[in-house]
Order: sequence, then structure tokens, then C-alpha cells
Amino acid sequence: MKINKRRNFLKTGIALASIPILTPNIWSNMKNNQLRTAHIGVGGMGLADLNDIASHKSVNVVALCDVDTNALQKAGKLYPNAKKYKDYRNMLNQMKDKIDAVIVSTPDHTHAPASLMAMNFGKSVYCQKPLTHHVSEARAMRKIAKEKNLITQMGIQVHSFYDYKLATLLIQSGIIGKVSTVRAWSPKNWGYDGSMPKGEDKIPENLDWNLWLGTATKRPFKEKIYHPGNWRKVLDFGCGTLGDMGVHIFDTPYNALQLDVPYTIKNSCRKPNGFGFPEKNSVTYEFPGTKYTHETLKWIWTDGPGAPKNHRDLKLPNKDKLPLQGAMFIGDKGRLLLPHFMELPKLIVNGKYKNIDVSEFERSGQITNKPVRDYAGESYLHYHQFVDACLGNDVCSAPFSYSARLTETILLGVIAGRFPGKTLHWDNEKAKFKEEEANQFLDAPYRSF
Repeated sequence: MKINKRRNFLKTGIALASIPILTPNIWSNMKNNQLRTAHIGVGGMGLADLNDIASHKSVNVVALCDVDTNALQKAGKLYPNAKKYKDYRNMLNQMKDKIDAVIVSTPDHTHAPASLMAMNFGKSVYCQKPLTHHVSEARAMRKIAKEKNLITQMGIQVHSFYDYKLATLLIQSGIIGKVSTVRAWSPKNWGYDGSMPKGEDKIPENLDWNLWLGTATKRPFKEKIYHPGNWRKVLDFGCGTLGDMGVHIFDTPYNALQLDVPYTIKNSCRKPNGFGFPEKNSVTYEFPGTKYTHETLKWIWTDGPGAPKNHRDLKLPNKDKLPLQGAMFIGDKGRLLLPHFMELPKLIVNGKYKNIDVSEFERSGQITNKPVRDYAGESYLHYHQFVDACLGNDVCSAPFSYSARLTETILLGVIAGRFPGKTLHWDNEKAKFKEEEANQFLDAPYRSF
């Protein structure tokens, strides 16, 4: 089996050295007011992505791709004029002149291979979160997006919701003063504390297992372990709870405080088992300060059953219970609670709730929509922003210039789970850890498939 190092792939983009680089067809799109989209991964979240993108009146779905024929057939019935593929490489090579934008909604380990190939063809890309599976990939995607001036957006739909925009404005207005600490949590469990499954099960007829694995190391198929759905628990394919929910819940603090990547990262969790992510993580980051924070900022993330543990920073007035998921900003003048999701932020000063006046933000036009209480009815906002940006009518709020740094931060916490209880020191400029043993997890071999 031939193995190509990711670092080599990141330079060439899946054997694209012999393929001419094309420029995007954005100008013609603006003229015709149509965006031709291709969708890689159309089952589960991929189908939701497909429908929300396609709900824009200027979108023409021209191609669908999935390694699962059941998912492909289901999507094909909804968009009968779209060409269908199992292998995204074939789709991009054959339809490169008929595609303007590519939507990547695959398991995490395929995000970068598919996105980078599309970007090397000069295509705008909407990619689901987390942006990549490895830090090296995040840096590569950010670099090529900048070099080619591509329209890009990471799939963090709630980024465009009212509650999150409001929280960002409140923090930046100084309502709680300079922020010293952020605590964020989710009781979701995308962990696996057992041993690696033994044996092999028959591959379903509808699934191309080799294409599903893609660039990941070859392994036998096991029912209910990888496809569909449970791949988030597995080191080779997902990024655990931190990579799933952390991206959403970290997003607003990261954006509001204008953070970059951290100095140090420490994960308190069980010892590595070589297969799955820990079921419980407690990750502490230390960031360089910004104009909205103290000289440094501490950020504590907890996940898994029982998260978060009791702490005075999280105590609510009236003995109220914490939301199931969320973030708490701790500042000089008070605290701001941001539930996840579809709940307004709450201001806490001296142990009491305080009213929040948003009239100034409304007058200035910084907030133009209303609080979102119907996810299904509002989820299209983030997708339509991408389409409109491709057509020259808007600007993406989560481009790869932003989302790659957010993803890198998340992935550093994931890597710290390989070294429980040990503080890792990150060199942003060199893109490496001081602890040499941790650098092996910044990328990994790519399998030829």
C-alpha cells in the first residue's frame, strides 16, 4: 500500500501537479445570477447542508457525491437534474468547468482532501466544521484560500444567529469589562473508552468502504462503529466532542474577544487507548491578551457526562440551573452567560441578573434580525450568506481566514488529550510544539486510495 505524507499532499493537493489551476467563475455567476454547486457528502448533515444551500433562489445544484448509494439516491430524487458520483475526485475532474462552488459535508478526515482539491481548481468552498482533521491541513486551507482569493465559509450555522451576534457586541462594548476567563461546556459524549473492536463485518452493499476511508489508514469494517454516525468517536476520523460541539460553543468567545491561537494547552482526561477519544475532557487554554481581555486569557472547556463541574464562576442567581451547553464570560464588571443555543445571553452583576439594553445596536444597524427560536426556519442564513458572497452580494462571516485559526485552537486541545495532565507549549510562528513528542500529531500519513 502506497502512503503519501500529508505534508506532501498539502503542497500538491491530491496529485494536482499535472492539472492546470483554473480561476473561479464568479464574474460569470454575477452576470447570470446563478451559482452552480457540487455537494460532497449528502447523507445526514450533508442532506441538511444541501437543502439549505439549494433553498437560495440563485443556486443550481449540478452534482451530488456520496460513498453511500442509499444517501446518494435519496438526494438524487430531490435534485434529479444533478449528476451523481461516488468518488469526489472523479466529480471534480469531470465537472470542473461546470461547477462554481463546492460544499463539503463529509466525516472530518475527508474535509481537507476534498476541500483542497476543489480549492486547487479555483472553486469557492463551504466546508462543515471542524474545518480539518489536522493542524497542518487547517494552515494549508487558510493559505490557499488567501493566495487564490477564494470565497470560503465554515459550517457553523449559529454563527449567523441573533443571540451570538448580540453576545459579541455586548462583550466588545465592555459590558462586563475586560475578560479574564471563559468557561465553556457540553455534556455530549463523542468519546470511546473501550478497546478497539475486533474482527470484521460484511460491508453493506450500499457502502464503498474504501472510498469512505479515503486517505485514512485502511481497516476492516465494523457495524455501528464507523458508518453511519459514530466516526466522531474515533481518532482517525473525528475530533471528539471538542471538535463537534467545541467549535460551536468556542466560536462566539473566540470571535468576540478577537483571539488568536493559544500559548499553552492542557487536557485532563484518561490515558490514550489508541482508538477513541476520551469520554470526558477538561481542557485549559492560555491565550495572549487582546484589547477585550486581561494580559492573558484562560479558557476552560469541559465535556462528557456530568459536565460542567460546579464552580463559583458558573453559579447563577436564584439557584437557577445552567443551560445544558454554553459559555460563561468572566470579566472585571460582571459575567455574561451565553447558552447554546437559541437563548439570549444573560448579564450577571454582583450575583444578580441585569437587564440588557440593545437599542443602541438596533439604531446603529449592527443587529438587524430577531432572536432565532426556530432552527429549521433560520438555519439557511449562514448558507445563503455564502451563496450571496459568491455572487458578490455579501461577505462571509466565517471564512477560512477566521475558521482555520478557530479550528487550529480546537485541534490543539484534541492533541493535548494524547498527553493527559501535561502542559503543551505552542509556537504559533513555527507551527510546532515545544514538546517534540506532540508534533507527530500535527499531521499524519495519507493513504493512496
